[in-house]
Amino acid sequence: MAFVIAGLHHVTATVDQAQPDLDFCIRTLGLRLVKKTVNFDNHRVYHFYYGDERGTPGTIWTTFPYHGRGVRIGTKGDGQITVTSFSVPTASLPFWTARLKQHGVPVVAPPPRFGERSIIATDPSGLLIELVETDRDVRGYWEGGGVDADDAVCGLHGVSLTLRTVEPTITFLSEWLGFSLTERGAERVRLGVNGGGPGKQIDLIVSPDAPPAVNGIGTVHHVAVAVDDQATQVLLRDELLERGIKVTPVMDRQYFQSIYFREPGGVLFEVATMRPGFDVDEPASQLGQSLKLPPWEEASREEIERGLVKVRY
Repeated sequence: MAFVIAGLHHVTATVDQAQPDLDFCIRTLGLRLVKKTVNFDNHRVYHFYYGDERGTPGTIWTTFPYHGRGVRIGTKGDGQITVTSFSVPTASLPFWTARLKQHGVPVVAPPPRFGERSIIATDPSGLLIELVETDRDVRGYWEGGGVDADDAVCGLHGVSLTLRTVEPTITFLSEWLGFSLTERGAERVRLGVNGGGPGKQIDLIVSPDAPPAVNGIGTVHHVAVAVDDQATQVLLRDELLERGIKVTPVMDRQYFQSIYFREPGGVLFEVATMRPGFDVDEPASQLGQSLKLPPWEEASREEIERGLVKVRY
């Protein structure tokens, strides 16, 4: 049974140091820090959420800064998201190339694909961040990011999964998450959902000789797709369990509810609800300005704050 997925919700990566991550996302990419909280599974580690003005699903990039916590450098490879792409307006790549180089960020320009031009930057932790020119993205942007409307990041464009074989993943995403094949090349396949386009697509990179992926610093941990409500999420979970797919219980992430499972190629997927959103515990005008903790961690606030590195933004 195929379920209606609204599009991408967010992408989460493991990064190195907190301050360089904040500087890159806020001062270089011009994203808004919409939430400063902690990893709900390890409250000694920050969880930063970046996005547009309100942290709209489909614009969200999130990071866990694990510097000094014994996490190894990861290896990009088979069964992993290896590139995260953001939409930027048509004709903005010269601006971004100059801006990234000015900030000391390595940049390369891959060949155009599926009619789109892009550049790929390497962030301070070694993650590959792609900026893709498009005139199809009608979403707004964060006006406080210091980048004009003609150039500003609009949100997630998509993610690229590296896989030795792609057919099982195509079948799974089609049958269970409602994606459909929209483009196919010799080394890349694109699937779209809910009409496709920016924020609603996933690319599969065909790489038979890719090394096994190893999660760690500098790698993407998972991608989340969005559903409208928890009832849809629970129905999907029940159907996946009946098929014999391992799925986590529904987890309260404070700003959305989540379930997690792996597709046949090994990439970790999350299905996250659209609500309640990031203004559930602070006004929209003040998003990201203070450390927010889930209610069950408030009793430990003093201890948690002592254990977190001080950051500025």
